[in-house]
Amino acid sequence: MNITENFSDVKVLVIGDVMLDRYWWGTVDRISPEAPVPVVSLNRTSLVAGGAANVAANVAGLGAIPFLIGITGDDADAKLFAGVLKDANITNFKLFKLKGRKSTVKTRIIAHNQQVVRLDQETSSELTSSEAAGLFDEIRPYFDEIDIVIISDYAKGFLTDDLVRNLIGYANKQNKMILADPKGKDYSKYAFATLLTPNQREAADACGIEHNSVNLVERSGDFLLEKLSLMALLITQGEKGMTLLEKGKVPEYLQAMARTVYDVTGAGDTAIATMAIALGCGTGFLRAAEIANLAAGLVVETVGTTPVTMDMIRSYAADH
Repeated sequence: MNITENFSDVKVLVIGDVMLDRYWWGTVDRISPEAPVPVVSLNRTSLVAGGAANVAANVAGLGAIPFLIGITGDDADAKLFAGVLKDANITNFKLFKLKGRKSTVKTRIIAHNQQVVRLDQETSSELTSSEAAGLFDEIRPYFDEIDIVIISDYAKGFLTDDLVRNLIGYANKQNKMILADPKGKDYSKYAFATLLTPNQREAADACGIEHNSVNLVERSGDFLLEKLSLMALLITQGEKGMTLLEKGKVPEYLQAMARTVYDVTGAGDTAIATMAIALGCGTGFLRAAEIANLAAGLVVETVGTTPVTMDMIRSYAADH
């Protein structure tokens, strides 16, 4: 794990769909007489960074330096981001407020360490071409300050096809690695990225392959590597771990590290953040994937959106 000693030197630009993850924590003692649903007695509430903001929180938690860029609505919830990001040690950020949109907020009701229900508030309509072009012009100067780029796409309308293509093209011109956590069934806009981090189902959908197909991960990985001209692909497989695919190399399967899985929320954010930092240190794809696999395994052992920290990794290393 010596590579982690260099994490503090890495500057990561995170561009994507920022969210607020709101949690209502309580207990259930009875069923409602009004409907067959549990009655949750509320004990406490919490508000944390979600989506691309959680990616940046993971970057900060690992001791690296995040630069976060996203959009919000021009509403009351948008005003909450500054405090939430400060709590996550994210000090470098630019959130563009767009009129007519809702800030993305996911409210989860948790009882006895289990999610009872989730309520989403969001606007997911795509930005106009002029809005996307204007934001690209605003984002470009940040490339001069960072070592590596992450696109955190949650399909909330910010990362349009043209904007993503422009970001990847500009990163390549600047000789900066650019990683993307993709969404949707058409991955063409991510062509020429350095690495993508879809989960197994997402990769299958992007290739039009049935989810129960034999050698699903290898088939979809080879297809995406070739079609999109990627350097590498990290396919996450939940409790089965991850598989790293590089062009011209044998796939590397990484067994899941989690001892007990409580909540997979944010595991993908942790994986791509850790992968980016490790690559930013100059390590190879396999070593970076091994560290990302460990970090993701630690995160799913907690309930709620929780960024990984260097203390968590050091504690695990000490125990093993």
